[in-house]
Amino acid sequence: MRKLILAIAMVLPFIGMAVPANAIQIRTLYYDTSQAQEFAGDWDTAAANWNKSVTDVRMVKRGANTPVNVRIFADNGWPRTYPGSLGSGTVYMGREAVNEGFYRPRIATHEFGHILGLPDNRTGRCSDLMSGHSAPISCKSDLPSPAEAAQVQRNFQNGLVPSTVNVTVYVD
Repeated sequence: MRKLILAIAMVLPFIGMAVPANAIQIRTLYYDTSQAQEFAGDWDTAAANWNKSVTDVRMVKRGANTPVNVRIFADNGWPRTYPGSLGSGTVYMGREAVNEGFYRPRIATHEFGHILGLPDNRTGRCSDLMSGHSAPISCKSDLPSPAEAAQVQRNFQNGLVPSTVNVTVYVD
């Protein structure tokens, strides 16, 4: 009983404390690779790529009893993303692009970019992740450019997410 009273006494001063306005709030997005087939590891790599490139949003593999923001599938078509609201949607790793020789981790990181609010940007430059298949097949760069990472930071600034729904479908 003494331990319980001591624990309550230690917590009481913190009850009702406001979070400082300048505190960074991180938005966590949970992705599900249970239907990603042979590409599950590529999506884990893509999540790690975004996690080391931005700080206001985290990509975390779904655990038991965890809600899902991003559902991932594999099929024989072209990779594509069906975003819901910012930070949610459905993505497909299409084997067509893989069979043509495009780098699997780059495809997955690119598709997550759409979920994070980035459009395609067909610059043809390997250094631009969102250039998608306009970059050469030989491109192995699977990290977002500084400009792309900065845009995702702005999209998720302090964990805030706009309530608008993005209905753009990205077929890469």
